[in-house]
Amino acid sequence: MITDVPGVRVGHWTDAAARTGCTVVLFPAGTVASGEVRGGAPGTREWALLAPERLVARVDAVVLSGGSAFGLAACDGVMRFCEERGMGFPTPAGVVPIVVGAVVYDLAVGDASVRPGPDEGYAACAAATAGPLETGAVGAGAGATIGGWRGPQRVRPGGIGSASARDGALVVGALLAVNAWGEHAEDADPEALPEWAPFGQSTTIGVVATNAVLDKVGCLLVAQSAQDGMARALQPAHGAADGDAVVAASVGGVDAPVERVRVLASRVVEAAVRAVRPAVA
Repeated sequence: MITDVPGVRVGHWTDAAARTGCTVVLFPAGTVASGEVRGGAPGTREWALLAPERLVARVDAVVLSGGSAFGLAACDGVMRFCEERGMGFPTPAGVVPIVVGAVVYDLAVGDASVRPGPDEGYAACAAATAGPLETGAVGAGAGATIGGWRGPQRVRPGGIGSASARDGALVVGALLAVNAWGEHAEDADPEALPEWAPFGQSTTIGVVATNAVLDKVGCLLVAQSAQDGMARALQPAHGAADGDAVVAASVGGVDAPVERVRVLASRVVEAAVRAVRPAVA
């Protein structure tokens, strides 16, 4: 799981009745991050600062949320949680928490009037743990679905998946909210073509974390390889109806070649997506 990476904590807030929720990944001080969007319909917050040329290299938290763009409000509660604990970019007026967010569209699945907001984001932070974490229909995956590309009759539950890999002292972990337009590659007919594409109603979003020492450029390369892992696990991926986005974060501590981290990143993302695999109808 992603919590196998030292210092990484994850918490969920879930409304099982409304089938929505949010998931927060909290990082230790000094964590460096970048990210990449490949889907055509992203919903994100503070994504521009992840670019390697931007001033701030750190990240304090990543929020994955249901509720479509409404769910980005959960980031406000995460900002409050981090500020209370002195987590953030130092400025003369105090710390400014660096909180990056991405959302999935789950409004058509449960109760569209219920969306994660500031209190829910705060609650997910308060529930964060460095131990084993709950996966499946929780947090940002509570209302997730898979397989809409071949029509409504093919839609099945998605959810939260996580995986990790080790190479000596090096650890790479991934956490994905799988709300994919496509389906698992092993279930897909290689000659099938899309039958149903409601714009912006699917997305796979997530985080890759490692204890390798990387700068922002290295993190961007890892995020790109993470997207490759997504494309191996889902067919198709990165469509116009997807908002596929991945943050890659380095907590540091271990010297390792970036190419080794990239290979492991693609593997753990593929494994995390495949872990969210309901029975084929």
